[in-house]
Amino acid sequence: MLDKLEAIYQRSKQVEDMLSQPDILADMKRYTQMNREYKSLQPLVNKYFEYKNLIGNIENAKEILKNEKDADLRDMAKMELDELEPLVAPMEEEVRILLIPKDPEDDKNAVVEIRGGTGGDEASLFAGELFRMYERYCDKRGWKTEVIDFTEGTVGGFKEIVMEVTGEGVYGVLKYESGVHRVQRVPDTEAQGRVHTSAASVVVLVSSSACMKDIVTNVGGRPK
Repeated sequence: MLDKLEAIYQRSKQVEDMLSQPDILADMKRYTQMNREYKSLQPLVNKYFEYKNLIGNIENAKEILKNEKDADLRDMAKMELDELEPLVAPMEEEVRILLIPKDPEDDKNAVVEIRGGTGGDEASLFAGELFRMYERYCDKRGWKTEVIDFTEGTVGGFKEIVMEVTGEGVYGVLKYESGVHRVQRVPDTEAQGRVHTSAASVVVLVSSSACMKDIVTNVGGRPK
């Protein structure tokens, strides 16, 4: 594990050095590709130093237990070993997850389509709340959002709304939001205080010009 992380660290240093070379700086396409690779390696590089430090501390504690005669130092080493050894397996699992090849689509921008489903007017209100939630989330991540098309609900919210989200790693994060979202509550549209179940669907797609054209046409063909 440590050897593999060391190789990744060396590659990160190599890419970092290349990013400052004049021929790379003069080729924007190549520079962008290498800069993207450098950024993708940093989580593993950070984990490399963390893992290396952990293994080093464990080895030092074992060395003290093996050679040290002082009882107090041996007790301290034993306590440190008991504390550090359980951390190895979880950290190695984190590394294995980071080593899984990344989906090349994950770095792309995304189109998010939200449609009110079961629940009538309340579903439209719920779809509006989902939209505002995602909009705030994207804002906190530093991503930009742009509403492409929408159809308002009769009492508020949206029957459907489509927005494009641009930024770093957008699709890789938002793709897991696709699916049907449900809420059970007493809605504003209910006069007798009964609990209603409402649903809204969320579809997340990789942003592309063809994708945008198809979605706008399906929603109603009214680009904003």
